[in-house]
Amino acid sequence: MSENVHTDNQNDQPPENASAANAAEAGGAAAPEHGEQLAALQAKNRELVDQFLRARAEMQNTRRRADEEIAKARKFAVESFAESMLPVCDSLEAGTAHKDATPQVIREGAEATLRQLRQALERNKVLEVAPAAGEKFDPKFHQAISMVPAEQEANTVVGVLQRATPSPTACCARPGDGGRAEVTDQP
Repeated sequence: MSENVHTDNQNDQPPENASAANAAEAGGAAAPEHGEQLAALQAKNRELVDQFLRARAEMQNTRRRADEEIAKARKFAVESFAESMLPVCDSLEAGTAHKDATPQVIREGAEATLRQLRQALERNKVLEVAPAAGEKFDPKFHQAISMVPAEQEANTVVGVLQRATPSPTACCARPGDGGRAEVTDQP
């Protein structure tokens, strides 16, 4: 009767435990096989842990190198921009050094300096956006400082007070200021 109880308990066990119990009853013939499987799984686990640690270290190194490259690029961009602005500063200083210059000479010097400044800004990808009157108002590049009644379609540019300067890294370094047409009740 005790044998039947023991057999009933074996039937209630999950298949993994039942096969382990059967292997133990078989005299341990499967024990070396399980030991080999365990050793193989442990070796595979060590290999996977090693691969994971190497991949994580590589990712950290890549992130560090990318951060260093970004810092260098920013530094170079600032240096390049400053270098292109120095001649403009030199021209302004030279213009203020002339104490007895005529208005015509001052105007010519200011125009030459303005051309030099615009060229320096263009080299650094700072370009002007000056929409014509009647163009569709674009909030990415335009900033309405007033809504004015106009004889043109609503939400269009009426006039430009200050030109926009789009940025290569952002939507707009400085939006342009101007008037925007509003809907008017016309008969």
